[in-house]
Amino acid sequence: MASHRRPKQPSRTRITVLTTAAAAAVALSANAANAAPSAKLSKSEVKAKVDKLYEEAEQASEKYDGAKEKQEKLQKEISTIQDNVARGQEDLNKLRDGLGSMATAQYRSGGIDPSVQLLLSSNPDDYLDKASTLDQLSSQQVEALKKIQDKQRELAQERAEATEKLKDLASTRTELGKKKKEVQGKLAEAQKLLNTLTAKEKAALDAEQNRASRSAGDRADLGDTPTASGRAAAAFSAAQSKIGSPYVWGATGPSSFDCSGLTSWAYAQAGVSIPRTSEAQAGAGTVISSMSDLKVGDLVIFFSDHHHVGLYAGNGQVLHAPHTGAVVRYESINNMPFQFGVRI
Repeated sequence: MASHRRPKQPSRTRITVLTTAAAAAVALSANAANAAPSAKLSKSEVKAKVDKLYEEAEQASEKYDGAKEKQEKLQKEISTIQDNVARGQEDLNKLRDGLGSMATAQYRSGGIDPSVQLLLSSNPDDYLDKASTLDQLSSQQVEALKKIQDKQRELAQERAEATEKLKDLASTRTELGKKKKEVQGKLAEAQKLLNTLTAKEKAALDAEQNRASRSAGDRADLGDTPTASGRAAAAFSAAQSKIGSPYVWGATGPSSFDCSGLTSWAYAQAGVSIPRTSEAQAGAGTVISSMSDLKVGDLVIFFSDHHHVGLYAGNGQVLHAPHTGAVVRYESINNMPFQFGVRI
């Protein structure tokens, strides 16, 4: 007799397992289909990406330079305030000692109670508020008390200022660390891209870079553009002496430079102090809006955020420290987005 029992249905658990396995198989197949390595970037594509990373690194570098300059300034200000507080405390102690001597002398002659000395040295404000006590003091003692009050207020204000500057310094140091990390990250990313090139491609890229960079013995055709001033001429001459020096972010010479490090160093050799960063240098003098009005030694500001600066060299050329991997060199002013010039 034939069996009419229904075939056993797979359990819900088994269905779930099978479904999951099937989905995984489909996913693996899809991944395998997409697992083919991505197309290798060409030399020109790598160069474009690396140039962009170098530009971003320079932007971060200028922010780093600004934070570093602010840190150094704050440290000097804090040191000055702390010295002032120390001297002020010495003066205050002398004033208190002097007032105590007067009180003691007055007591010995039958005048003020010696406990006044303790009151005066602990809280002159409260003491002066007691009008009845003032009747017991000489005009000399009242004047001494007021000096103590003024000195105490001055010291309290200076201590508060130092506290705020210390907070600002801590914040600036944090910013400095972040910008340093950002620069290093951009440069590491650029190096990683360069490492994807073959030896032949690297050699070709290096050859292009070498052609772009001019050694100290190679002079660009600078024409006969006049210098902006005697100090501009001196600054430009100083910068010319550094042609061929390597770009190093955060460097201010004398053997390596970043863009604003070169310009600030060059003007310092001419006896002129200008701000450290390109952004600050953009506001350091008279703005020259037209490229045709530039004179040799003028600062030239590039990019909308003013993160790059060079010195005008004449005949449409700029002398600058371009970016990581390059050296101080002449370059066409049209190779970068010109914003304006600054005459120092």
